[in-house]
Amino acid sequence: MLKAGIVGLPNVGKSTLFNALVANAQAQAANFPFCTIEPNVGTVSVPDARLEQLTDLSKSAETIATRMEFVDIAGLVKGASQGEGLGNKFLANIREVDAIVHVVRCFEDDDVIHVSGSVGPIRDAEVINLELGLADLAQIEKRRERLKKQIRTSKEAQAEDAALERIQVVLEAGGAARNVELSDEEALMIKPLGLLSAKPIIYATNVSEDELAAGNAFCEDVVALSAKEGAETVRISAQVEAELVELGEEERKDYLDGLGVNEGGLKSLIRATYRLLGLRTYFTTGEKETRAWTFRAGMTAPQAAGVIHTDFERGFIRAQTIGCEKLLEAGSLAEARNKGWLRSEGKDYEVKEGDVMEFLFNV
Repeated sequence: MLKAGIVGLPNVGKSTLFNALVANAQAQAANFPFCTIEPNVGTVSVPDARLEQLTDLSKSAETIATRMEFVDIAGLVKGASQGEGLGNKFLANIREVDAIVHVVRCFEDDDVIHVSGSVGPIRDAEVINLELGLADLAQIEKRRERLKKQIRTSKEAQAEDAALERIQVVLEAGGAARNVELSDEEALMIKPLGLLSAKPIIYATNVSEDELAAGNAFCEDVVALSAKEGAETVRISAQVEAELVELGEEERKDYLDGLGVNEGGLKSLIRATYRLLGLRTYFTTGEKETRAWTFRAGMTAPQAAGVIHTDFERGFIRAQTIGCEKLLEAGSLAEARNKGWLRSEGKDYEVKEGDVMEFLFNV
């Protein structure tokens, strides 16, 4: 299961957000730095309205959503790359995740301490990004030092060093490793370094409940920053999400209606993180269950079948396939078959987002 790490300065709402993400999580959300020392890990369902629609269509006994993992990582501070705060440990935790959800405080509240004394999301974001970049520079310098002896005789070492040099130049200018274009071979070479600033990133602008619908000037600053970086931004309110956890379905709807929004931002954040990781969903559906399966964009039908069981990939013959929307339009698999909408796809078929699939295979 792929992991997204929730990072940010202390007291920006990371643990409150995590508690809401995983309602039964035990992360301590307290108003002081370093209240999260061990990274808390929780799995969440990926929201998908199509699941319920397919369940109704097939009259399934069970509905199973696809899931992903979030890790609540303690607050970084300036100097973390030099070991300030609990820096080294936190950087190691970030190294283990596949993507970063960077929570940025975009709300004023005199009762919640800010480590820098005032709210400044761009300054805060730059503190985190700088620490990740500095940690990466240290990694690159060590690696390039080791490569020196091999460069004379190894073309592979020369290629790796050249790629690292390009990344180093960008990092020294205040950029991120993810902004450096690399060939597939180069990316594979530097992967073992686990560069922090190479990880895909989403900025989560954490606002007060009153500003969830329209945002504020702080949010606009972060949107501009993320556009420059080629990152994504999702507006959330950890405060609202914490309230929603306590409410029933009807109360929840009334509360959100009162704020002028459909959701508190959490579902959008989960979906955006899922996409950021290059993940897609296909479905299987029948009387027993309707289930969402996670696959990586670009997978072929046999590879997607292997997500269910490796035997399915090894013995793959073909897949009966139809787009979810098309199946819902038909009203049943039988009707879709009558209309000729059900396709038989072979080993070279690239699975599409929202495909509904049935695999035929040899045991």
